[in-house]
Amino acid sequence: MDLDKLMNKHLTRYFDASKSIPEETLQQLLRFLRLTPSSTNVQANHFYVLATPEGKERLAANLGERFQDNSEKILNASHTIILTTRADLPDSHLDAVFTKERADGRFPDPAKHELWEFMTRDFLNLRNYGYKDMNHWMEKQTYMALGMTMMAAAELGVEAMPLEGFDPTSVDKAFKIRETGHTTTVLLALGYPDPAKVYTTPISRFEADQLFTFV
Repeated sequence: MDLDKLMNKHLTRYFDASKSIPEETLQQLLRFLRLTPSSTNVQANHFYVLATPEGKERLAANLGERFQDNSEKILNASHTIILTTRADLPDSHLDAVFTKERADGRFPDPAKHELWEFMTRDFLNLRNYGYKDMNHWMEKQTYMALGMTMMAAAELGVEAMPLEGFDPTSVDKAFKIRETGHTTTVLLALGYPDPAKVYTTPISRFEADQLFTFV
């Protein structure tokens, strides 16, 4: 990965609608997204991959009245991913996580796995009843997946643009997301930049001495 190149580029705001991500590249990116980590391996997400004109049109038409400016970005992108997060964390979901971990042999020693499950439940109870921030905490895991996937896209030569300009209630309704126990958190548009609309101005950030404190 060329970090110098990454550090000196703007995020794409306009996509070239004539270009599509090759299927092999898309599948590699989705494999990466599937394997992104989450705290306690909670895996509180579901991802809607919009790969057809019909899917993108449905999203573009349901961004909400205030966010129609983002419709063009969705329609011109090769693909858009709706990243959703669980609205709550029922025991059935946690049991499914533990069952999958056991099937995959995450902890060959059964005693270690039992300890892991005890510690995980204890930590989640703390989030739920102590800190009372379970929803916010789960959304943090979604944003971690978003950021890592953006970096993976850059490595694959794909432009990735996160979008928070949408009405989650409208998107949830259009794709019947709340019926699954999830809600929309953030969107990720993927594709290739429109060469006529690429930003060439300098990146603007605070100086290092304003951002870093060494202790």
